[in-house]
Amino acid sequence: MEALTQFINCLKYEKRSSINTILAYQSDLTQFFNYTRDFFQIEQLEQIDASIIRTWILTLVEEKKEARSINRKLSALKAFFNYYVKIQHLAKNPMVQISSLKMAKRLPQFVEEQDMNTLFTAELFEENFEGWRDRTIIELFYATGMRLSELIHLTKNDIDLYENRVKVLGKRNKERLIPFGYTVRNTLMRYFSLYEEKYGQLNNNTLVFVTIKGRPLYPKAVYLIIRKYLDMVTRIDKRSPHIIRHTFATHLLNNGADINALKEILGHSSLAATQIYTHNSIEKLKNIYKQAHPRA
Repeated sequence: MEALTQFINCLKYEKRSSINTILAYQSDLTQFFNYTRDFFQIEQLEQIDASIIRTWILTLVEEKKEARSINRKLSALKAFFNYYVKIQHLAKNPMVQISSLKMAKRLPQFVEEQDMNTLFTAELFEENFEGWRDRTIIELFYATGMRLSELIHLTKNDIDLYENRVKVLGKRNKERLIPFGYTVRNTLMRYFSLYEEKYGQLNNNTLVFVTIKGRPLYPKAVYLIIRKYLDMVTRIDKRSPHIIRHTFATHLLNNGADINALKEILGHSSLAATQIYTHNSIEKLKNIYKQAHPRA
């Protein structure tokens, strides 16, 4: 279709869109226009109305296409028709009457409690500086729910081994204090001892976590550490620092923690961001109910 070629050229030469965007739009729009030609014998843009687009959407739903994929196709159609209305080749935009599909919220993945227990009890960490550094990183993530950016910027002064708490600088430069248990305290003390044996005194303003060469630890290195050890105990799709943050939050709620207290610990600005973790708890209750109730 000539109209499609003109639109794609606009993306290429006027809007300077990325090659991935251009290819995606071209694929989705070609699919749509093939459909309108084959099922409605349409050759002119003016013949396309909202009812035809809705019929195409229903066809995609019947083909078991995901809502996210369908909405991407609708975005391509919206951009296409907006362009032709803007250059006055069309009087009406049929997409005005089309709404995106509602997408089911994806529950955050988390590591099961028994798998986290295995991680810390199965002697998976080597008895050297690197092993204790890795263990300390994972224990801190799991004990505090802090973000990756918060962990890599921790200094010695941020960790209070007398009060068993850590000070982190979160989003919008907002400070918060997070408590931790004696297990983490003992791990930190062992790590600090090995650090000073290897690199000398750990001063108050010194970054806590470093590479083997003594340089500041960077995000990719932390990702590799987390993936390495989670690979040993779980088969969930995502294995990242943020998954341990999800795990921390889910386990606290599953064990009766107050959601408002959890909101403060996580550093969320609103309760809505924290409430996503309650869905995991509800799903767990549903599974228990199905297994235990005779009428489930």
